[in-house]
Amino acid sequence: MKRTLSLALLIFAVAAAALGQDFRTVHPGVEHADVTHRAAGDTFRIHLLRLDLTRVRLDVKLGMDTIVGTETTSSIARRHGAVAAINAGFFRFDGSIFAGDPVGLLRVDGVTLSESVNSRVAMMIENTARETRVHFDRADVSILLTTRGQEFTVGINRERRDNDIVIYTPEFGRTTLTDRTGAEFLVSAGRVTGVFNPHGSSVIPAGGYVISASGDKLPELLRLLTRSTRVEMTVRHSSPTDVVPTTVFGRAEDITNGVSRLVTAGKIDLTWEAERAIRTFAENRHPRTAVAKLRDGRFLMITVDGRQPGVSEGMTLQELAEYVITLGAIDAINLDGGGSTTMYLDGKVVNTPSNNDAVERKVSDAVIVTLR
Repeated sequence: MKRTLSLALLIFAVAAAALGQDFRTVHPGVEHADVTHRAAGDTFRIHLLRLDLTRVRLDVKLGMDTIVGTETTSSIARRHGAVAAINAGFFRFDGSIFAGDPVGLLRVDGVTLSESVNSRVAMMIENTARETRVHFDRADVSILLTTRGQEFTVGINRERRDNDIVIYTPEFGRTTLTDRTGAEFLVSAGRVTGVFNPHGSSVIPAGGYVISASGDKLPELLRLLTRSTRVEMTVRHSSPTDVVPTTVFGRAEDITNGVSRLVTAGKIDLTWEAERAIRTFAENRHPRTAVAKLRDGRFLMITVDGRQPGVSEGMTLQELAEYVITLGAIDAINLDGGGSTTMYLDGKVVNTPSNNDAVERKVSDAVIVTLR
C-alpha cells in the first residue's frame, strides 16, 4: 500500500511540475527540467530534456569510434559538438578485451555494426533536411554472408564463439582479437584476398572485412572461400511485432538498442520478459535512461538517478512507464541504465551517476543532440 501511494504521489507531483514552468529553454528546440521529489519516504531525482525535432537533430555516436572502445557520454558529446546527450545502448561491461561490444543492435551513419539480440527493442533515427524522425520497435536484424549460391547467418563485430562465423569490419578495431582455434578470410572489394588457417587476431583491412570461422562451421567455409572467391554481406530486417514497417529498419541512419518497451500507443507495454531480461532488472529500482515520443510531437529524454539512499532511489520499469505517460508519452523505451545513466547538457553532466562514487562511466554509445 505504501509503495502504491508513494508512486501515485510521485506521478501527480512530478508530472504537474514537469509539464509546467520547471522546463527552461536552453537552446532553440531544447528545454530542460530538473525535478527532485520526496513522497512517503521515497526520493526521486529526475532530469528531462524536451526536444523539438525540427530544431535539433539526433545521432547515435560510438565511443572512441570503435566497437571495443568505451568513452564517457560527455566526451562523446564534446567530440561531436553536441549541446546535449544521453547514454544509449547496452554493452559488455566485463573488463575483458571485448568490453564495449554492444549487446544488441547498433547502426551508426548507415552502417550496421552489431546484430540484434533476443528481439530486443530498438530506437531508429531518420534525419531529413527538415526534421528528425524516431521510431521504436522490437528488432530481428541478422547479417547474411552469401558465396557460391550458399547463404550463412553470421555474427558481426563480437567475440567469436565455438562453432561460429563472425564478420569483423574496420569499426571493430585494428584486429579481430580472436585466438588461433579457427581460420580467417580477408575480404576486399567483395573478393577473398587471403586465407589463413589456423589463424587469429588478423588485421582488418581498410574498406574490407575479415570472416572468422571456428568448429563445425570451418570445413565448409574452407571449401567455399578460396582466393578471389566472390562474397556478399547483407543485412536482413524484421520484427516480431511489426509496429514499424520493415522499410524503416532499412532506411534508418542510426539505431541503438534498449531492453523493454515502456509505452505503446499511450498504454503501458512492458516487453522485458519477451526480450529475456531478468526479473530483478525490471522489478527492482535502478537508475534509468529512457526516451519517449510525446503526444504533441516533441521528443523526451529522461534520466532517473538511483542507488543513492536519501537522494534518489531509482525506478522499476513499471514505475518508469507510468511516469512517462503522465508526461504525455505515446511511445517510449528503456535504454541502458544503472551506472551508465548519464545526461549531458551544455558542457556538464547534469545528473548524478551511480557509478563508482559518481564518476561518469565510459559507455559504448550515446544519443547526441545538435542544433540544426
